[in-house]
Amino acid sequence: MIFTNPSGAPELACDECGCRWFDRLGGDRCTCYECGAPVSGEAQAEFRRAVQAHAAKRGAGAGRAQPDAAASDRGAG
Repeated sequence: MIFTNPSGAPELACDECGCRWFDRLGGDRCTCYECGAPVSGEAQAEFRRAVQAHAAKRGAGAGRAQPDAAASDRGAG
């Protein structure tokens, strides 16, 4: 699930429980801290697209790295 935070940036949340905290230490696996549900590759890709769209909207430079789906503990990159 993707929602927009008060700053206007997209944030990734668990599809099962809505938690925004993810365990990214499992290699390619990304799981919810709260319920342990895996974050699907589709959800991660959707989040990457939302971040890229937000960056483009804000005029972010082309040289800036785009975050992974769960690049921060909150998944907001």
